[in-house]
Order: sequence, then structure tokens, then C-alpha cells
Amino acid sequence: MDVHIVPGVKAKDVAAAHSKDLLHQEEYGCTCMTYWIDEERETIFCLIDAPDKEAVQEMHRKAHGLTPNKIIEVSKTVVRSFLGRIYDPESVEISEEGLRVFSDPSLRILLLTKITDPNLLRFQFGIEKAKQLLDSHNKIIRKNLRQHGGTEVENEGNNFIISFSSAAKAVACAFDIDKEMKESHSEHFTFKMGINAGEPVESSNQLFGDTIGLANIMCFIAANYQIAVASAVKELVAKDFFHNNTTKLLTLTPQDESLLKLLFGELEEKWQNAHFHLSDYCKATAMSTSQLYRKTLSLTGLSPNILLKEYRLERAKDLMKKQAYNIAQITFDSGFTSASYFTKCFKKKFGLLPMTYLELLH
Repeated sequence: MDVHIVPGVKAKDVAAAHSKDLLHQEEYGCTCMTYWIDEERETIFCLIDAPDKEAVQEMHRKAHGLTPNKIIEVSKTVVRSFLGRIYDPESVEISEEGLRVFSDPSLRILLLTKITDPNLLRFQFGIEKAKQLLDSHNKIIRKNLRQHGGTEVENEGNNFIISFSSAAKAVACAFDIDKEMKESHSEHFTFKMGINAGEPVESSNQLFGDTIGLANIMCFIAANYQIAVASAVKELVAKDFFHNNTTKLLTLTPQDESLLKLLFGELEEKWQNAHFHLSDYCKATAMSTSQLYRKTLSLTGLSPNILLKEYRLERAKDLMKKQAYNIAQITFDSGFTSASYFTKCFKKKFGLLPMTYLELLH
């Protein structure tokens, strides 16, 4: 999938450019499947079956000269689950020139859910009870996403990514899920949701990677059974919708989001470096120790040092799922310098020893 940013773009212009692509696609081994155009945001996203990125660039260059701003590899199945189609819409306007003209924006509102790690549920409740809880959770999510017109996106694990074309429906779905989950399972496990809006291709090389990334961060900082809502979503929904539900919500400003991206960007880059300390965090974010402490505590409820430790523990758990590490290797690879300290922190956060967690996995 590629993205073109074209000031003043119109649907008719894109239909004309697409028809030229179709004339040249075979020369480059490409199949131009469809596109999305948003006149307001001045963006075009093309879905093309091609041998490589260079073929896409050369085809566009020869057809009309509009080379993409960025190209990423995508799965057709995942594109369909996010955007609802992989071919042109069935009903489109035919212009006097015989062009198939349609305007179909690609902006999507993504609702992410985060539940307690199923392995921890199995440790706490046993295999059968944990399965019942997870099945109940899945039924609640899927029932509500169907009722609100959401689409479940394929992804690994027990957390959901749900795609909506309507921000109001996404938020309403989250409220209904939160209510039903709280009534059924508030004593069983933690549950959080994050809602963000975005385009398929931005700076990430993953489809909707930037949108999902911020929604994941929002889930990380949200309280139990709280819904974190990005500023882009809040702008798309009527204000009274939020005024009546303030206790359930964590709403962010664009400034909050920028700082969170900066904070967690540094965490993602440096979490495995045992020598990354508070002074390095201050330097990377261009803040004094007191500024960083105040802003981090305000946004996440954690001090910078605790945030780094919590992040490392979560990522250590992810490492364990990938292969059968020993505790010494996990300690080193997750940025801790002492296996005994790592074990103590892991036990305090998750309620079991790292070795016990490994045994649950393998």
C-alpha cells in the first residue's frame, strides 16, 4: 500500500490517475486493486499487488508522475479487516469520460482492548476457569462490536483491535463493553481500552502502525476499566457525549500525546540498555529532572524510574513468550543488572516467580 499527499486533490483526478495506472500495470508486473481518497485530508492510498516497491514507483512515474510519499507491505486479509474492502466499491459513479469516480476516505477509528495476560489467569484460576473467563470476555467484545458496526482485525493474542469508520460508534461500543465487562468480570482481571484515529500509512512500516502504537500507550497508562480517548477521536465526537461519562474516560490533548510518544519512544529504543538511567531520559527529552518527573507522573501516574521498570517487566514477559530463555538471559536482555532484583520485581508485579511463568509457557 502506498500513500500520496496531494494538495487540492479531487476524486475525479484520482480516478483519472488510477485509469492510467491500469494501462501500465502489466509492464511492471503489478495489479492495481483499489484506492481510497480523502479530499478533506488531501490523501490517497493505493492498494497494489506488486513484486516490489520499485515496481510500484516506476509504474506510477510512467503513468502520471505522482510517485508515492511512502510504500509499505501489507496483507490483503488485514487490509480488508481494517478498511472493509480490497477492491473498488460495487456502486460507483461513472463520469462522462467513462471514469469510475468515488470518494472513500481511509481514516479509521481503532478501539484496542487489553486484558490480563491469559497465562496469569491460568496461574490464578486454573486452566478451566481461565478458559471460561476468556470465552466470556470474547463473547462480550464480539457481541458489542457487531451491534455497533465494528470489524474485528486479525491479531495475535486475546486482546482485540476493532476498526470503525465512525468515531461515535467506536466510543459508544467502548462504553457498552466497559459496562458489561465491569458487571461480569471486575473481580477477575484488569481490563482497559484505548481509542485512536488515523490513516493506514504514516511514519510506521506497519498498516495503521502509528494509530495502534498510541492506542497501546494509552492502554498502558489507563486505569483499570478506564477508556483512554485520543484527541483526534474527541474532535470527531459530540462534546456532550464525553461530559456525561467523564468517570470512565481518560482524555488526552495533542500536547499529552506528543509527550507520551516521546517518553515511550525512548523506552522502546533504550529499555534493553541497563545503563539507560534517569539522566539519559532527561537528556533525550530535553527536560530537567524535576520537569520530567512532574510531567511523567502527571501523565502516567508513575515516576520516570518506575515507568522504566514497569515497561522493562512487561517486555521481559514478552521475551519469555518468544523462546525458552533462562532467567539470567532474560535479566540481561530486559535491561536489569541483577537476577535477584529482576525476580523480586517480577514477583511483586505479576504475583509469581519468573521461572513459574516460564513453566506456564513451556
